[in-house]
Amino acid sequence: MGFPKFKSKHRSRKSYTTNVVNGNIQVEDHRIKLPKLKWIRMKKHRDIPAEYCLKSVTISMEPSGKYYASLLYEKTDCENQAEEFDYENTKILGIDYAMHGMAVFSEDIQKENEGYFRKSEERLAREQRKLSHCVKGSNNYYRQKKRVALCHEKIRNQRKDFLHKLSHEIAEAYDVVAVEDIDMKAMSQCMHFGKSIMDNGYGKFRELLEYKLTRRGKKLVRVDRFFPSSKKCCKCGNIKKELKLSDRVYLCTCGNRIDRDLNAAINIREEARRMLLAG
Repeated sequence: MGFPKFKSKHRSRKSYTTNVVNGNIQVEDHRIKLPKLKWIRMKKHRDIPAEYCLKSVTISMEPSGKYYASLLYEKTDCENQAEEFDYENTKILGIDYAMHGMAVFSEDIQKENEGYFRKSEERLAREQRKLSHCVKGSNNYYRQKKRVALCHEKIRNQRKDFLHKLSHEIAEAYDVVAVEDIDMKAMSQCMHFGKSIMDNGYGKFRELLEYKLTRRGKKLVRVDRFFPSSKKCCKCGNIKKELKLSDRVYLCTCGNRIDRDLNAAINIREEARRMLLAG
């Protein structure tokens, strides 16, 4: 009767969801009671305001053996009306995707150097080699398998922490954020940079940014992926058709000399402003 057990022929992810019915789920400061289970001790990440009511709980188990309970709350008096902004003068941030460093911003935003998988790749490879030498099914095998899972979990948590902090900072500081509507999955497959693209977490970053902006009554604008953000000069508007991927500095006939990705981020910002003014 301690922790839940999982079994499914159709899903590899070990999780299940329980809806709140007639008070069948109870939550206190440091413990939770679920249907068919006794009180279980837990670490609560944050306090929930009184105006929120519990709707459901999803229990999941990580490969490392850790259990997580994701509590879904709903605000009883939800009034999330979007504000009317003066798009001529509102604070808009343009974001251009970058292979190295995840993204380039139209404004100066300080962020740490990520790439957590690359940083831990050597240690992870060492632990995986040890696992390959273990006899499958032995105690040493399961012990080493847990060590490998803990390495993956640490990398994932580091990336998630970085993305949450950065998206929170941007959502607090800007009213509108403009991004390119690019397909990250297709990009990772066609460019053969799957490891680097998945490591920087840009797709997850856009998801976090969108819901945090929406929660604050702000907007995320997606600019068409075929918009020539890199080829267009951010000062005079001239489009440079012959621009190679190796050209990292944008040089225009008007005398504008600027980093290629920064030029694209500014163009994305101004294109989003034009879209908002056009209605």
